[in-house]
Amino acid sequence: MKTKPFHCLLLPVLLLFCFGGVFYTYYKPIISNAQVSTEECLNIVRNTFIQTINQTSNLNIPLNQQPLVTKPAVMEENQEHHANDIIMLMWSWPFGVVFNGTACSSQFGIKGCQITDDRSQYDEAHGVMFHHRDISGELTNLHNMPRHPHQKWVWLNMESPSNAQKLPGLDGLFNLTSNYRRDSDVWVPVGKIVEIPEKDKTFEIPPKDKLVCWIVSNWNPNFERVKYFNELSKHIKIEAYGSAFNRRINKEDYIKTVTGCKFYLGFENSVHKDYFTEKVFKPLMFGTVPVVLGTSRENYEQFIPADSFIHVDDFKSPQELAEHLTFLDKNPKVYEQYFNWRRHFIATHSVFAIEQTCRSCEYIRNYKGYRVFKDLTKWYWG
Repeated sequence: MKTKPFHCLLLPVLLLFCFGGVFYTYYKPIISNAQVSTEECLNIVRNTFIQTINQTSNLNIPLNQQPLVTKPAVMEENQEHHANDIIMLMWSWPFGVVFNGTACSSQFGIKGCQITDDRSQYDEAHGVMFHHRDISGELTNLHNMPRHPHQKWVWLNMESPSNAQKLPGLDGLFNLTSNYRRDSDVWVPVGKIVEIPEKDKTFEIPPKDKLVCWIVSNWNPNFERVKYFNELSKHIKIEAYGSAFNRRINKEDYIKTVTGCKFYLGFENSVHKDYFTEKVFKPLMFGTVPVVLGTSRENYEQFIPADSFIHVDDFKSPQELAEHLTFLDKNPKVYEQYFNWRRHFIATHSVFAIEQTCRSCEYIRNYKGYRVFKDLTKWYWG
């Protein structure tokens, strides 16, 4: 296999997409069915997300590849408007972060989408995006608002049912769903495995100085992942980071840390069909083998190459898993087989809310039929 410095292949892509996902994950407020996130927590998420995006402007990334802005401007002044454009009204910007108005065209090749937060355009809007976390106090008003026959209300939520507050009054309110689940109307997974151009089919496993790593801030002794970690750590050394271990990882060190690990514990905080997050896609992007705990192996394999990851369910116990990881550490030729998929594919990470909005715009342009989601609560929370 030809070699090429790892950072030369992936760094320009990773710098743009990874930081927002990292801090969205490790600083986000956790919502249970009985608890709504506080304003303070939401401010932390928003401020961290904004700081992360602002830093990309110093990395020689072309302006048209920077899809987020933090100023209150809604549309780019030089964006062309046409009579047949689809107008997407953001009822509220997710976590208060504003999209660049040209993101759909520059990032996804989806043209003819106007993104605005100007509610005076409500009557003209073809689609209205509602972020689940932002509507808890507005449901009564939303039910009293007239929805025009041509208009689609899109329910946006990328949290699992365990981490999303179940709200009364969702049924019959929305026309479309945009979610990580494959059976949502506008499916946008957290990440994807995509084919790489012929000229880029080179890969070098980055140098490793750590065996097993885990970065976690949301620590709950009742979580299955915490129980499994506690048992696994009895049998193998794990470099654990995050606020749960008083070893916070800053933005600069995150990629370096994960890249230097042979294995990364991609343990989800809840188990639901189709629910796997950047905890698996980021290690795949950085040249590390994820060890996953979450939905079934069969479900993972519908999205991710079977030989690119290790599933805890493949082993009878954490001790048996530890023995397998130790074996791979001592047998580099066997370990390297976990990267055979990189001859043909790379892993990518979606930019939260931007892609959902653009894909929704595309959907609304292509599908004009009548649609109302009558049983959203049952579909999502069961």
